[in-house]
Amino acid sequence: MTEQRVLTDWISSYMAYANMTEPPTSYHLWSAISLIAAVLQRKCKFVWGSLTFYPNMYIALVGPPAARKGTAMNIAFPFLERLNIKVAAEAITREALIQELQASNDNDLDIKTGKRSFHCSLTIWAQELAVFLGYNNMQLISDLTDWYDCRNKWTYRTKHMGTDEILGVYVNLFGAITPDLIRATMPIDAIGGGLTSRIIFIFEWDKQKIVPFTSLNMDIQPGLFHDLEQMRMMTGEFTYTNEMKDIWVEWYTHHEETLPFKDCKFDGYFQRRGNHVLKLSMILCASRTNDMKITALDLQRAIDLLCEAEKNMSNTFSGVGRAAHADVLAKVMTEISMAGPTGITISDLLSLHRGDTDAQGLERIIHTLDAMKFIEKKVYPNDTLLVYKLKDLRGLT
Repeated sequence: MTEQRVLTDWISSYMAYANMTEPPTSYHLWSAISLIAAVLQRKCKFVWGSLTFYPNMYIALVGPPAARKGTAMNIAFPFLERLNIKVAAEAITREALIQELQASNDNDLDIKTGKRSFHCSLTIWAQELAVFLGYNNMQLISDLTDWYDCRNKWTYRTKHMGTDEILGVYVNLFGAITPDLIRATMPIDAIGGGLTSRIIFIFEWDKQKIVPFTSLNMDIQPGLFHDLEQMRMMTGEFTYTNEMKDIWVEWYTHHEETLPFKDCKFDGYFQRRGNHVLKLSMILCASRTNDMKITALDLQRAIDLLCEAEKNMSNTFSGVGRAAHADVLAKVMTEISMAGPTGITISDLLSLHRGDTDAQGLERIIHTLDAMKFIEKKVYPNDTLLVYKLKDLRGLT
C-alpha cells in the first residue's frame, strides 16, 4: 500500500471531529473503534501462537435515554455509508439476517502472499439493540455468539430442513441499549456467559456536556474519510514487535489478580478479556499506520482503553437479578447520578417511583446504596438529600 496517511492517528482525530457534541467521550471513542472494525473485515487477521484473531468487536453503548447514545452512533454512521460497508437492517428476522450475511460474500487479495481470501463480512449497527435482538430471542443470541469467533465455516439448517453453509464468517456488532431494556431483552440465566461475555459494554450515566449549538469539525472530515479508506484496503496478517510480546506476557500473567471489580455476571467477560485486548491492539495499530505491525504502544493503549471502560461497566447489569427490588434499585441509581452534585431528595425519589415502590421499599434501597457508598446522605429537618458519591464505581456488585 503506497499511499500515505493524512492523519497521525485516526481515532484521536475522530475525537476532535466530534468534540463539540453532547455524547460522552467514551461513546465517541468506541464508535470510532467499531468503525475501524467494520472496515477491516475478515481480510485482516492476527495469528498469536496457536490462535487466530480477527478485528471484529461486539460493543454496546449503555445508558439512560438522555445519555446521547443514538447521537454518537448517528455521527459515526455516515462513514460506513460513504465507504459502502455492508450493514444489516436494524429490524430483521433471524432468517433474513443469515441471508444478509451470506450475501455479503467478498474476496480480497493479500498483496504480500498473493493469496486470495473469501469471506462474508457484515456489520450490525443497531441504535435500538433491544429491537434487533427481540425479546428472549435465544436462537438469534446463540447465532451471534457463534459468529463472534469468525468461524471458517458456519452450517445452519434451512426452513425446508436442508443445510447450508457460510464461509469466512465475520460479524461486527455495534448497538445502543438502556439498562431497562437489557433486563427486558435478556433472560437472567443468559447474562454472564454466551453473548454478554463477548460484548464490551460502555456505560455512562448521562451526556458529557450541554452544547447549545453542536457542530462537527469539518476541516478534519476529509482526512478521516481518506484514512478510513486506507484501512479498508488493508489485507493480510498483522505482525508484532518483541516489545509488544514482553508487555503482553507481563500483563496477561497477572491481569486476573487485579480485576477492576467482582461480579459473577461478568465472569465470562473476564475470561475473554485477553481476546478483547488483542482485537483492540489490531484496531489501534490500524488507526495510526498501514504497516500492520502491532507495537508495545498499541498493546498498552488497548489495555488502558479497556481498563477505562471497565470503570463503569459493572453498572450495566445493576438492575438485573433475582432480588425483588433489583430493577427499581437501578432506576434510583440513575436518578441520583443524573442529579449530580445538587442531589435529589427522598420525597422527590418517592414521587418519581411511586408506581414502582413504597416508602418502606425505597428506604431499603437507600440503605443498600448507603452501604455500597454510592450516596452521601444529608439530613435536613423536613427531608433527606441524597448526593451521588462515587465517580469510579469499581468494586460494586
